[in-house]
Amino acid sequence: MAAPIAPRRSFLALGAALALPGCELPVRGPAVPRGRTDEAKVLGLTNERFNIFNRAGLQALEAEFIAAGERSRARLGLRQGTPLPPVKLLAVSGGGENGAFGAGLLCGWTEQGTRPEFNLVTGVSTGALTAPFAFLGSAHDAQLRSVYTELTLADVARSRGLLGAVFADGLADNSPLFRTISRYMNEEMLAAIAGAYRGGRLMLIGTTQLDAQLPVIWNIGAIADSGHPRALDLTRRILLASAAIPGAFSPVMIDVTLDGEARQEMHVDGGAFAQAFLYPASLGEGRRARLRRGTAAAVADAYVIRNARLDPEWADVERRTLGIAGRAISTMIAASGYNDVLRIYSNTQRDGIGFHLAFIGTDFDQQLPAPFDQGYMRALFAYGYERGRRGYDWARRPPA
Repeated sequence: MAAPIAPRRSFLALGAALALPGCELPVRGPAVPRGRTDEAKVLGLTNERFNIFNRAGLQALEAEFIAAGERSRARLGLRQGTPLPPVKLLAVSGGGENGAFGAGLLCGWTEQGTRPEFNLVTGVSTGALTAPFAFLGSAHDAQLRSVYTELTLADVARSRGLLGAVFADGLADNSPLFRTISRYMNEEMLAAIAGAYRGGRLMLIGTTQLDAQLPVIWNIGAIADSGHPRALDLTRRILLASAAIPGAFSPVMIDVTLDGEARQEMHVDGGAFAQAFLYPASLGEGRRARLRRGTAAAVADAYVIRNARLDPEWADVERRTLGIAGRAISTMIAASGYNDVLRIYSNTQRDGIGFHLAFIGTDFDQQLPAPFDQGYMRALFAYGYERGRRGYDWARRPPA
């Protein structure tokens, strides 16, 4: 359960690694017209998702955070206006097979004994697939370990062959990944997410709406708690979409309704916009105002798991079109991921929130020999696990 390639490898490696032929001619329903994206509904919930490029969307997301805080107060029996206990926030980034690092770190953190219950968990790409386990806590560590140490390429993708891919919507068919997701994201897990949501905790997953070129933040807890008959299937499809690298995997078509008519949106990897996110900058305004007034505000700490290295990764680039293009794309992805970490750091420092960063260090020097190589993923899981078990030395600022 991860995005198909480590971020510094060209997605074309996936097509080269897969050999099963196939040919499809994909079709799609009518798209949502220009400028009407915010009106389209999936399950009909007012808070099922948020467009943070829209002021109304930002206000709706802020209202969701406030409502979650009130549900937490009710659960804890606190009076209105009473500060909450320390708040813990977690962002898990994309990174393909490197998601094994974050999975190992979380499991080792459990073993170390100080892993908190997170009030907010966000995820993108492989981070989206880690997020449900991180959100529900250490009781799901065995499943998280299984995902990142037992997964094979056959559990993720089926090649269409290069000729078939020309006429299809991606080099690989990701229906195997959907089946893998569905084995873990079942009715029991969905019910547990709904219960946590009712208790005032949030899980947010990012995808990219390709038609509108917009990031979408999905409110998984609200979807789980809706009781809607399509809630489970939608949740699975959101996780699949967040890990669907354009061109390598098929996009995920989300059925929506607009003006009583059926439409379809095309969703792909949330990493097309951001490798990691925590909360929009504007959501910190209320907290900053309370701090300026000297009004009590909950102590808060943000943890960011970057499933990648943060130092430049040297490569001997072949002087060929695909090699140059692939290296340029991986460089842009790496730069985007580092900038996301800087953005989160800047927001937390401005808002008086503790910042804690984990990433793959230079001391892990194994190379990924092929997509979803078990030996590589098990070694990286063990690397993250041992550091978590010993008590991870979280960086308090991004490395220069």
